[in-house]
Amino acid sequence: MGTPAFPNLGKHCSVEDCKQIDFLPFTCDRCNEVFCLQHRSYTTHQCPVANPHDVTVVICPLCAKSVRLIPNQDPNITWETHCNTDCDPSNYQKATTKRRCPVRGCKETLTFSNTIKCKDCLIDHCLKHRFGPDHKCPGPKKPESAFPFVGMLSRSQKNTNSNNSSSWWNTIRASAEASMQKLTIATNQAFSTGASSSGGGALVEQCTQCNARFANVSALIEHAERTHGKNSRAQKITTNEEFCR
Repeated sequence: MGTPAFPNLGKHCSVEDCKQIDFLPFTCDRCNEVFCLQHRSYTTHQCPVANPHDVTVVICPLCAKSVRLIPNQDPNITWETHCNTDCDPSNYQKATTKRRCPVRGCKETLTFSNTIKCKDCLIDHCLKHRFGPDHKCPGPKKPESAFPFVGMLSRSQKNTNSNNSSSWWNTIRASAEASMQKLTIATNQAFSTGASSSGGGALVEQCTQCNARFANVSALIEHAERTHGKNSRAQKITTNEEFCR
């Protein structure tokens, strides 16, 4: 066995009728025997300890789920346990129906390897229709308005056919009109107050000698110089003479 340079190279197959020397032998992970390429599987070399480790799976005809049969257990018990726990008949159509490309006339089945989601419309298509012009992509969705009140009004206008939405819209509109009316009244009052204070409507300055009222300080000074100027000078001269005596 082997060669003079490599005497331990290769081993004989453990099957009695074979005994073929194999330089790349296979070791069974159940019985730990060495086999050739032809007898490497459990079935071909009839492995005596492979059955407890076999994995047998059956497809449920009700929900299309895979049910693993437990070794050394009655398959009827395993089946009954599945039916009483996780069997969902509504999942059958979803599991068995094949997804297809939504483009009209395309019959391509969508699988894991040939499915592309459009970044604009977010719909899965096949490789042939992955670009927007090929599947007539409507484009990205319009973003919501930055003002929530405007978006609320636009959504309410779309639902005017519904009685509930109509009454809701009427309430919102009445509240908005009342607020706008109050704002208009307050603005008009502010403007009228400012105009009266600056335009001469209200007399806020009063002369201390004759109790005459004027709209501003300039008018009061002009009145005092024109009307009470001579009297004021005479009073000052008289006061100075009395002080000197």
